Amino acid sequence: MAYRIDDSCIACGACQPDCPVDCISEGDIYVIDEEKCIDCGACASVCPTGSPKEV
Repeated sequence: MAYRIDDSCIACGACQPDCPVDCISEGDIYVIDEEKCIDCGACASVCPTGSPKEV
């Protein structure tokens, strides 16, 4: 499993520094590289909108 950021992302950047494998990139909404994601949930635990969801 991996995480994916949905449209509720406000591009605040809270998730990016907490990712241990650096798989989150900036954009209009942030994007998780599902190939690199290790399903740790660190991004979901710090997201103020709850946009990272398990795929």
